[in-house]
Amino acid sequence: MRLIQYRDLHGQRRVGIVNGASIQVLGEVGTMRELGLLAIARNTGLERLAQLLNTDQCEDYAAILAEGRILAPLDHPDPAHCRVSGAGTTHLGSATTRDKMHRRIEGDELDKTDTQLMIEWGIAGGRPAPGSVGVQPEWFYKGDGHCIVAPGQPLPRPDFALDGGEEPEIVGLYLIDDALCPRRLGFAIGNEFSDHVMERRNYLYQGHSKLRHCAFGPELLVGLPPAHLTGMTRIRRRGRVIWEQEFLTGPDNMCHSIENLEYHTFKYAHLLHAGDVHAHFMGAANLSFAYSVRTEDGDSIEISIPDFGAPLVNGIQHVPSTLRPGGVKPL
Repeated sequence: MRLIQYRDLHGQRRVGIVNGASIQVLGEVGTMRELGLLAIARNTGLERLAQLLNTDQCEDYAAILAEGRILAPLDHPDPAHCRVSGAGTTHLGSATTRDKMHRRIEGDELDKTDTQLMIEWGIAGGRPAPGSVGVQPEWFYKGDGHCIVAPGQPLPRPDFALDGGEEPEIVGLYLIDDALCPRRLGFAIGNEFSDHVMERRNYLYQGHSKLRHCAFGPELLVGLPPAHLTGMTRIRRRGRVIWEQEFLTGPDNMCHSIENLEYHTFKYAHLLHAGDVHAHFMGAANLSFAYSVRTEDGDSIEISIPDFGAPLVNGIQHVPSTLRPGGVKPL
């Protein structure tokens, strides 16, 4: 089952089931978080509850997308209670891409980069037996819910940014229950927008490079994703495709299991608060930056994975910084 969040023609928030070209509207709930909370309260699964709340009301999916009424498939009414994070060096296909980006001297084979070491550790210990602890992945923080951009809307690139590049990923979407247990709603297509020029200068700048906006959706795929997924990234400039490449994701193409990534995300008790939601990016296999592509303001990034329904499309838009040097004021 695939679900979306959107606004109806009256501006009210709705949740709907994707059924081909139509959206079947759910009753009783207006947000995905409300649907999740109700499923927990009724001790049932998300898919089962969605089926029970299905009404005979339908909306045209294409109109929702074209009119910009689609929302990210999970959020919180208070964005400060939504945490966005990610894992890196998780995909077998990312070894060459990330190692090349982090290697200080091209062609230097004397020393392994930290990226290559992380990949090797992941291959050796990232898929432990069920219930066992595996090796930690790379982990980073992107921000709270204010950094999430809805599908179809432009990703802001601040004027201090050196780059704004896509990272096509799957994103795990979670809700914390009253017992402080993370409950997985499902997965979505994600664009973990980052500053790769800054990251390449020195990998210790990675924390800065990840503090950018991001997007995921438009659809939430309930449950676990298929083991093998094939996706496509396309970058358009003035309507013309300037770069495209297929990518592989899903558990079979990762050196960390999803269970291991989830454990190392949610093991920190101080990050778990009842009712909060989390979006966790699970890592990219490739990115256009590694092929010397540099995006520009006005470009459009499309990421598609057929199993996840409609593609995720976002533009890029320059935004001025709100804070200037010396702008912090004493009280």
